[in-house]
Amino acid sequence: MNPRGRAIIQICILLAVLAGLVLLFPPAFRFVEMAARELRYFWWLVLLVALAIWFIWGVGRKPKS
Repeated sequence: MNPRGRAIIQICILLAVLAGLVLLFPPAFRFVEMAARELRYFWWLVLLVALAIWFIWGVGRKPKS
């Protein structure tokens, strides 16, 4: 599989997981909505999204040598 196809599959899986979490955990969706309104909570959301992105694309890769 080429890297572009893999990236598209990863993005689709990430979106499906997010949609599933919103459906399974409505309080989490309310937290995200509140975070968008209240800037003092928003940095937690940004941190969690950045951590998720790092786990998806960063963990397990071999360092370039």
